[in-house]
Amino acid sequence: MTDVVLQSPDVKLAADSNQVLNYQANSYNYITQLFGAQLPAIRNGFFNAHLSKGFIIQPHWHTNVTEMVFVISGELITSVFDPFTQKLVTYQLKPGQVSIFPKGWFHWIVAVSDQVHFLTIFDQPTPDIVYGSDFLRTVPKEVIQRAYCISEEDYAKAVAPLKESVIIGPPPGCNLAGSNAGPGNKGAFAESAAPNSRVAPRSGAAARQQPGAYPPYPAGLR
Repeated sequence: MTDVVLQSPDVKLAADSNQVLNYQANSYNYITQLFGAQLPAIRNGFFNAHLSKGFIIQPHWHTNVTEMVFVISGELITSVFDPFTQKLVTYQLKPGQVSIFPKGWFHWIVAVSDQVHFLTIFDQPTPDIVYGSDFLRTVPKEVIQRAYCISEEDYAKAVAPLKESVIIGPPPGCNLAGSNAGPGNKGAFAESAAPNSRVAPRSGAAARQQPGAYPPYPAGLR
């Protein structure tokens, strides 16, 4: 089978997964990416993610890929909803351990230690992603009331803070009781959170280079 990418005399077979910033909550909680747009010869793709204790990769699902989580450092919990058993499947992972999110299954990831570093590896060069926050803030409150008997006022109030996709949560300013990731959590929002930066991975043109370096985001990358 002909592969025009691999047959090119200028084929590129290496890349730096730290260079293209996908999303940043602050300098301790961010995601970089390496997909087909950055390395055309790649046959899979992945996010390179860093989280502090209590931070979460928000609930979401993928329409076109199965995902594998591989832990490099720290500990995290993966949770996925099994549509066949109607049960939540949860694993606590340490370095070197993996878990799988089958295509189309709703899932999320929570850091249970500081300095968590992990990869989420897909079986296609670029994943499609449906974020829970986008769904929640888009569904009309009238539909929620009719479907689930939740008052329009209560639902509107609950989703009011969701002004954009919250890829890494909780969002800045969240001070709910019981939250482990708040202004008092060192290494998390103890610093001033930088403005959220979301870049959709499906477009190579959309993914942008990180304009500046600030610890612990790798210094020297442009």
